[in-house]
Amino acid sequence: MSTTTSRVFVARLAGIGVFDPLGDRVGRVHDVVVLLRVRQAPRAVGLVVEVPGKRRIFLPLSRVTAIDPGAVITNGLLNLRRFQRRAAETLVMGQLLDRVVSLRDGHGKVAIQDVGLEQQRNRDWLVTKLFVRDSSGRSVFSRGQSQMLDVDQVTGLAPSAEQQGAAALLATMDDLKPADLADVLHDLPQRRRNEVAAALPDGRLADVLEELGDEDRVAILSTLAAQRAAHVLDEMQPDDAADLIAELPTQQASELLELMEPDEAEDVRRLLIYDDDTAGGLMTTEPIILSPESSVATALAHARRQDVTPALAAMIFVVRPPQETPTGRLLGVVHLQRMLREPPHEAIGGLLDKDVEAVDPHAPIGRITRLLATYNLTALPVVDAERRLLGAVSVDDVLDQLLPDHWREADDEVTDAALGGQNV
Repeated sequence: MSTTTSRVFVARLAGIGVFDPLGDRVGRVHDVVVLLRVRQAPRAVGLVVEVPGKRRIFLPLSRVTAIDPGAVITNGLLNLRRFQRRAAETLVMGQLLDRVVSLRDGHGKVAIQDVGLEQQRNRDWLVTKLFVRDSSGRSVFSRGQSQMLDVDQVTGLAPSAEQQGAAALLATMDDLKPADLADVLHDLPQRRRNEVAAALPDGRLADVLEELGDEDRVAILSTLAAQRAAHVLDEMQPDDAADLIAELPTQQASELLELMEPDEAEDVRRLLIYDDDTAGGLMTTEPIILSPESSVATALAHARRQDVTPALAAMIFVVRPPQETPTGRLLGVVHLQRMLREPPHEAIGGLLDKDVEAVDPHAPIGRITRLLATYNLTALPVVDAERRLLGAVSVDDVLDQLLPDHWREADDEVTDAALGGQNV
């Protein structure tokens, strides 16, 4: 492999663009895969590259023709099969950073902050350098708290029972959207995934759990102390929290519901009585709900809230008091696009769309799907016999239900085939 750089550091490599021979960008570097070997330096075997569609694929280093500052150049041959880590492989960003290892001279322990790769004459890439910091709170170096070491100056690179911090890995995830962070957690080994989940703030973890498949999120929630698990459930959208609780053993589910905030637990209990593929099972009990006297400015401020999904932000539900579900009588909805054409002081009661068809909580998913598609809507109101608003079903909730169980890790071809068999 002809390279401009014979030594690279993984923390600087992560995130840079990957290009084909014509200069077209094909993705970005997500991680580096190494093999940890007994009595030999670890060998880097490939890159995990994120390509369009958030798919992560494996790019062997043998197919990399150049590594320049800010760019990785390939020979154009890409296998688009989704990357699956093998047991013998270790992810540098996901597993090695922040790992605590011992100095071979017996003078203490250090935590890995970066990993240096160097190309050999036989064109193999080996881990030759480690940038480390003191992990004990006292200096183990004569020149400060950080130092560059040769890889053979430490022991314990291979996983051990000792707890590894997740700070370095979390630092690389600050700008990730919840769905992308969920993908990262799914790809991590179970132990490392649990460490990262434990280090996330409650709200951030709640957002991530909403994006994970049932198996992963049940596994993560079950590792948390009951009180913290309840706090995380409080932060989740009620429909997602209900879906998660429904997957738990009965005793654990009951305990968590008792520990949750009473109002949040009540919303979840109301959702649990409905089947998964009905409007009641799919709806959220917390859409944007306002009175007809509210101004356009107030409605737009609610639509800008970070905790409101784009699908729900496109529609304001206007009701008589009370405004907590189940509300007073549903008067109609106001569309975001309509509000953008009106003065801020205008009352939304004069902008109502009264023709949007509401569904009852037992309406099947097929009916919901047809209504959303027929009228080009992103959400539908769910009402009871007295036309009191119970919640709203959004298009993203419907898609989650229609897609196969493991759609997040499935290839596009598999997902397409599964959707082709749906009867909606």
